[in-house]
Amino acid sequence: MAALPAPAGAGAVPYVVLAAAVLHATWNALAHAIKDKLVGFALIGLAFTGVAAVAVCFTPLPDASAWPFIAASAALQAAYQVLLLQTYRLGDFGQLYPIARGTSPLLVAVIATLALGQPLSAQGAAGVAVICLGLAGLALADGLPGRAQLPALAAAVGTGVMIASYTIVDGVGVRHSGTVSGYLAWLYLCQGPILPLAACVLRGRALVAQAKPYLARGLTGGMLSLVAYGLVVWAQARGDLATIAALRETSIVIAAAIGALVFREPLGHQRIGASATVLAGIAVLELAHP
Repeated sequence: MAALPAPAGAGAVPYVVLAAAVLHATWNALAHAIKDKLVGFALIGLAFTGVAAVAVCFTPLPDASAWPFIAASAALQAAYQVLLLQTYRLGDFGQLYPIARGTSPLLVAVIATLALGQPLSAQGAAGVAVICLGLAGLALADGLPGRAQLPALAAAVGTGVMIASYTIVDGVGVRHSGTVSGYLAWLYLCQGPILPLAACVLRGRALVAQAKPYLARGLTGGMLSLVAYGLVVWAQARGDLATIAALRETSIVIAAAIGALVFREPLGHQRIGASATVLAGIAVLELAHP
């Protein structure tokens, strides 16, 4: 399969993806800070649904060939949110967020190279490898997880697999759609209601009272998540998936800082060194994609 040409605007891709990384780490920190995780993710889904319901009225309809990708991505992103919810229930933000996010770039690089005809140059591959090494250092800065942490670890790795899966699906689907904005609007209209409806079934009438203390935080997190992923999908329509996936995971560096400053989690020399490794990998990728 021949590599797909990148449209105009590719030069802005790294900066757009880095901005998305900042927003992504921020909304995840907001979600982690909500004690009732089901309520928090239901509010995030409610924000998705409300914005998307308006957006579909003002955006072009995606091409028919994009709808299977939209359906698949909606299902994968719902599974991702369930696994992320479980990850945050079981463990610490500073350790499990890097594992969840760090699983994705390597999987995306392998799939994009083997299945989508987007091979990396040797320098690009080195950049991805260096970033993954830094992410692993961040994930394991507190030592290897013990047996009691295995369920949390499994949820975090599963989250990473879902991230890689919907990244690939959306990276291909948005190029079939003919409209980035229309693709995103319909994707979130399909995905957004899933967790709010599940929360209604599980909590019943008590859900409204349970949601009130977290309303502003949950809806804000949902809005930030929408903007963050919108920027990523815009970039996916213009750049190669492996590079975008690797740059996107620099949110782990920001999350490490948030964990230290907001949640009072230890940063330490290992986390600082791993963060520097991630930044070095970004530099290598930038040189590989002038």
